[in-house]
Amino acid sequence: MLQTVNEWLWWERLWLPGNVSWSDLEDSEGRFYAKASQLYAALPCALCMLLVRYLFERYFATPLANVWEIRDTIRLRAETNPLLENYFCSQTRAPSQADVRSLCKKTSWSDRRVQVWFKRRRNQERPGLRKRFCEASWRCVFYFFAFVCGVLALYDKPWLYNLKEVWAGFPKQSMLPSQYYYYLLEMGFYLSLLLSLAFDVKRKDFKEQIVHHIATLTLLSFSWISNYIRIGTLVMAVHDSADILLEGAKVFNYAKWHQTANATFVVFTVFFTLTRLVIFPFWIIHCTWVYPVEVFAPFFGYYFFNVMLLVLQILHLYWAVLISRMVYKLIFTKLEGDDRSDEEEDDSDSPKDRDHKLSHRNGSGARGRANGH
Repeated sequence: MLQTVNEWLWWERLWLPGNVSWSDLEDSEGRFYAKASQLYAALPCALCMLLVRYLFERYFATPLANVWEIRDTIRLRAETNPLLENYFCSQTRAPSQADVRSLCKKTSWSDRRVQVWFKRRRNQERPGLRKRFCEASWRCVFYFFAFVCGVLALYDKPWLYNLKEVWAGFPKQSMLPSQYYYYLLEMGFYLSLLLSLAFDVKRKDFKEQIVHHIATLTLLSFSWISNYIRIGTLVMAVHDSADILLEGAKVFNYAKWHQTANATFVVFTVFFTLTRLVIFPFWIIHCTWVYPVEVFAPFFGYYFFNVMLLVLQILHLYWAVLISRMVYKLIFTKLEGDDRSDEEEDDSDSPKDRDHKLSHRNGSGARGRANGH
């Protein structure tokens, strides 16, 4: 049975055009082709990436946060209450009004006191400002490094300037060392993001992030096995270019360089629009949808790859809506948070405390939080 499954899994018509077989992609005459077994290297690479991230955040990002005097907000801890704690952990973190009334009867607490308890308890599990700063710093540095690697791997390649060259001689295109290490770097990073999701800053688009990471890893794996490597490197470079600016804007924002953060975010919006809403659909997807049929008849891999690219494009449109909201707030109102963020709630239990907290927030320049989580 396992042999039958293996035969179906590696059926040539799933991965290769009709006139090509796996034997055609055997290394020979100085030509080397991508192998599925090489993808196993992504796991140790991801583990190394997690180690590098830990060292970076501890020995670079944290000292930098100290220099810029980035401090976590002082939070009021929820009162000890086993009944509410059990409800919070086993039922829901945000009870309805009916649930609050029921809990009031069980605890003999007032409605306001129960609501404040849940707000404080939720705030306790939200990441602090320093954690968000360290995460944004790490991603900014990685995307910059990855983009530089992408430029070095692509700048002298003819398919960067003429997309029809992507399919010249496909799939019998020899793998280059620069392509191998570029793929390994990107796959290791996105796999590390999946492994660290439980510990990273939670966003409102948490589920979309999971879909994005899985779609990206699926695309990279499939493109590697099917020798879609040339277009794969272009897709990675297009995505990394704008992400540098987004994470950089967060870093400046957490450091309270609000004007720099806002300017960086505006530049990011321009780059995001250009790369994700123009270049990606009208150049990259056009290249994978139109040009291949001039070289070979469509096969399963052709449709699968394009569907995965469309999934990414749908996510781009979703994030474009969120970004447009933030830009609107930046221009017309005081922008107080990223629409994707899981924002800290006001957990004050008296008008006096709320007035003090609001005064402190306004004084610290809350509008700069636009680009951060």
